[in-house]
Amino acid sequence: MVYADTSVIVALLTVEPSTQKVSDWYAGLGETPVCSDWLLTEFSSALSIKLRTGQISEANAKRVRKEFALVTEGGLRIVPVSREAFRHAAEMNKLHKHGLRAGDSLHLAVALELGASQMATLDGTLAANAKRNGMELIEF
Repeated sequence: MVYADTSVIVALLTVEPSTQKVSDWYAGLGETPVCSDWLLTEFSSALSIKLRTGQISEANAKRVRKEFALVTEGGLRIVPVSREAFRHAAEMNKLHKHGLRAGDSLHLAVALELGASQMATLDGTLAANAKRNGMELIEF
């Protein structure tokens, strides 16, 4: 099972340095990647940041929101975040030297809870922690 974090979906649907590599990966997938429903909030925040900083126009953001709705309705398996995943994420955040922030620890906790074997992320800290927890990394 492949777990994809928000950074990958942002790159899939907006212009980022890794957009082409992520698009190629997504197009070649043989299985539907899994994301937690935290993606819904985090993606919206990322798009708002792009708007505030002038990286994307209102018209483009509207198009991206429509594409995001389509992807989340069929191109991704969205799973709820369990109470146990929140607890596990909190425990991982206590290991401050590992550098995880709240959202990334939540993604990792959900991926581990689901038994995902692979992590697709563009975040170096999340990647290092996923690897530390025995997950194979999807390289972009």
